[in-house]
Amino acid sequence: MSRPCPRLLLTALRGGAGKTTLTLGLLAAWRAEGRNVVPFKKGPDYIDPAWHAIAAGRPSHNLDPFLMEGEQIKALVARHAQVAEALLIEGNRGLFDGLDAQGTYSTAELAKLLQVPVVLVVNCTMTTRTAAAMVLGCQHFDPQVNLAGVILNQVARPRHEDILRKTIEHYCQIPVLGAVPRLKCAVFPERHMGLVPPPEHRAAQQAVQAAKDLAERYLDLPGLWQAASQAPPLPVASQPLYPVVDLQNPVKIGIVRDAAFQFYYPENLEALEQAGARLVYLSALNHTTLPPDLDALYLGGGFPETNAAALAGNEDFRTSLRLAAEDGLPIYAECGGLMYLGRSIQTLEGRSYPMVGLLPHDFLMGQSPQGHGYTVLEVEGPNPYFSSGTRLKGHEFHYSRMQPEPGPEANLVFRLTRGAGICGHRDGFVYKNVLATYTHLHALGAPDWAPALVRQAREHQSRRQAAQSREGVSHSDSAAVPPGRTRKGATG
Repeated sequence: MSRPCPRLLLTALRGGAGKTTLTLGLLAAWRAEGRNVVPFKKGPDYIDPAWHAIAAGRPSHNLDPFLMEGEQIKALVARHAQVAEALLIEGNRGLFDGLDAQGTYSTAELAKLLQVPVVLVVNCTMTTRTAAAMVLGCQHFDPQVNLAGVILNQVARPRHEDILRKTIEHYCQIPVLGAVPRLKCAVFPERHMGLVPPPEHRAAQQAVQAAKDLAERYLDLPGLWQAASQAPPLPVASQPLYPVVDLQNPVKIGIVRDAAFQFYYPENLEALEQAGARLVYLSALNHTTLPPDLDALYLGGGFPETNAAALAGNEDFRTSLRLAAEDGLPIYAECGGLMYLGRSIQTLEGRSYPMVGLLPHDFLMGQSPQGHGYTVLEVEGPNPYFSSGTRLKGHEFHYSRMQPEPGPEANLVFRLTRGAGICGHRDGFVYKNVLATYTHLHALGAPDWAPALVRQAREHQSRRQAAQSREGVSHSDSAAVPPGRTRKGATG
């Protein structure tokens, strides 16, 4: 079965061409028109989708051909299309940029997989007719990509725009669907991982409003909707994204989510719920202790380094987390979560802040990435979540490094065939029921992850309840004998 579903993909010739700002503006403008649009981001990214969510008023989802199978991508898109009036996808890097000379895993390949019309954002700085040549080159490079229109960005003046429009529409035979002038204001400041995340932006709503104003003023909103409406019917997936499990007696899994720990794919959280978890949201900045009835903990990535002073100041929470881990609480930690479990974080300014202290290592921030890009892991050591020999795909992006560097005897259970990891192409620190890694996993690309965490949570729940029962029996026995006396037949 299939159903009509307008959809559009915004891409560019390279990264940094302005497509994120235009995507946010278009999402917010269509939302203001009363349109229910579900946003997506191509590639592994947490920050841009967080901005998408503010602009669209609903969560954004990642589509990554490296981390996911094609059928999973179709199923994910079809699932969200059921409750959407339209879909808007933001590409990453250049349209044809992939991992090899064939453009494997590129935005273009995603566009063909989903049969989605593509609008190309062109940075027109110091160019006129050559822009038409670049667009024409994209059309001929892969004719299977449905290039439906162009948005001109960084236009200097009306005469500049006029030449660009005429040459592109004449030589390329596609419409110009917007012309954005060169603007001096920067409403979306950047740092080492791209845009500053919404929780750390002092005026996130105002920034999205500025992008909306820009879209309403300079983009052809009816033309863009018409281009989206050209998409053919979208196939509906015939199988669910997640396996059907018994959801009776759910376990309680804590999710540390605040300004320091923001990086969670919606599908990861949904996969935990589908596997039998009830999620409890916590803050390492504001809560004083972990709930005593927690069955497991998921500690995602983020920016603990920019919140290091506040994390260090919440000593009670750090202590409760360390004691819970020592008591066997299952914990899965990624990147920023790994850093938080160490002894300390040292910032670029040289200040050192104490962290949980579960792992006997410090984390030092650097000026350049210590690991950046996709990772391929092989599980080669015992751990609570994955069988030996399991192959995993993920991604990493971290400016920190571990000191002292773990030696060969360290309990690192991942061997990387692609990526940097903690050190020496190794990753995955294991301590009791804790697994902490620089690699981020997506639940659709690692289908064993969520059921394994829920399984460990259930086992911990059973141990805790058994201990409480023994405690109750012990207290009951003690209460049955008056203080100062012994049971009949006992020696004292």
